[in-house]
Amino acid sequence: MRIAIHRVYDSSPTMPGKRVLVDRVWPRGIKKEDLHLDLWMRDVAPSTGLRKWFGHNPKRWDEFQRRYRAELRQPAQQAQLDELVAMARKSPVTLLYGARDQEHNQALALSRVLEDSLKK
Repeated sequence: MRIAIHRVYDSSPTMPGKRVLVDRVWPRGIKKEDLHLDLWMRDVAPSTGLRKWFGHNPKRWDEFQRRYRAELRQPAQQAQLDELVAMARKSPVTLLYGARDQEHNQALALSRVLEDSLKK
């Protein structure tokens, strides 16, 4: 598996490859040294406006993914997305996130975008 996702508040198993935080804000109560992070990519995370609009409401999940994909096509986000794709081509990547909802979050949406990009 090239792309994995992991919630930062869950126990942290040893994972091969790069560990990348994909939240715009640092997870509360987590010390930087405890996260064993390789990279923090704030700009690949959804915008503050999109994140607040979504609010992890499952009814907005499909629309959130559509809007998020559109944001990822912006130049700054696209550059970071390209960097993630390049990393994933070399070794596994674990996307770290802080959201409580494990079925509707930006790391899951981003992993789908990355998997689509890796197929090309």
